[in-house]
Amino acid sequence: MRAATDLIDRRSFLKMAGAAWVASLAPDRAFALAKADAVFASAFMAQDGNYGVATLTEAGEIIDRTALPARAHGMAYSPVTRRAVAFARRPGTYAMILATDGRVEPVVIAAVEGRHFYGHGCFSADGKLLYATENDFATNRGMVGIYDGTNKFSRIGEFPTYGIGPHDMTLTADGRLLAIANGGIETHPDFGRTKLNLDHMEPSLTLVDTATGALVQKHGLSDDLSRLSTRHVDIGPKGEIWFACQYEGARNDLPPLVGSFAEGEDLKFLSLPERTTEALANYVGAIAVNRNEGLIGLTSPKGNVAVTLDARTGAVLKEERVADAAGVAAADHGFAVSSYDGRFKNSQSRVAWDQHIVRLDRR
Repeated sequence: MRAATDLIDRRSFLKMAGAAWVASLAPDRAFALAKADAVFASAFMAQDGNYGVATLTEAGEIIDRTALPARAHGMAYSPVTRRAVAFARRPGTYAMILATDGRVEPVVIAAVEGRHFYGHGCFSADGKLLYATENDFATNRGMVGIYDGTNKFSRIGEFPTYGIGPHDMTLTADGRLLAIANGGIETHPDFGRTKLNLDHMEPSLTLVDTATGALVQKHGLSDDLSRLSTRHVDIGPKGEIWFACQYEGARNDLPPLVGSFAEGEDLKFLSLPERTTEALANYVGAIAVNRNEGLIGLTSPKGNVAVTLDARTGAVLKEERVADAAGVAAADHGFAVSSYDGRFKNSQSRVAWDQHIVRLDRR
């Protein structure tokens, strides 16, 4: 778990980034970085239709941009190696790895034949390996692709996610296991983003051993929740795994959308107030945990809302209208929330932020 002193502040980031990188910034951006409390990264679409990934302050001021070959989705970061990665949006076939200290050029990797990325991944505890959720679309199997960060991120192996349609995954607090959200939805690149099995979805959450690729634990959902796609995950204050879902059933149904579990324990769904479930519109687009304050942050672009929960009790602490709510990440206090129309906290930029934000922090 991460202590309060582990979160990166502006001074730590400047030290990590190095004087040469800071000196390369335009004066206004260098000034914004100098007074920033925290630093984040998110993918975006520019007004000219091109795509990129930006480093920005907690206030939403863009510090630096890097062009991307196509639309990205999720982000991951290794505080050990100071590398961040932007994953292509499903069914994309690229991921770009960037050095946040600016000391080496970005590396672009491509999915191998017969695979595509699902938009998410994470680094190993030592930062030497990159794990990516992938689709073996010939056999409809979820896979974890393994990439060697010490050798230009060459692909060195894979193992199953033990489910269909893996989306997000994260490393458990002890670094031993991958917690994987298998959304249960069958897709194939020949059909773009079409969901091919809504009448027989198989959502699940799995724990997989990073050393052996063995299945440690699997939670399938009951028949009455078979259309509840498990999508995103994050690690809670006590090492528990929080997950958020998107419902593919009737709009007037009110299924549970958020829950948690730990190794050796069953799933525990939160019983949110009906008004909150209705506000989320059966769709949690992103989840983040503020471990220092014991908070869970949710966003819903369909419901145009951001919700803050108490991780200990599950109580709703805040419900805020945010049009086109997109990403959410732990801030110094509460959460930083972005939107598809270019808002990040209280700033407005000429970009469309994508669905996820990563905070650049240290374990």
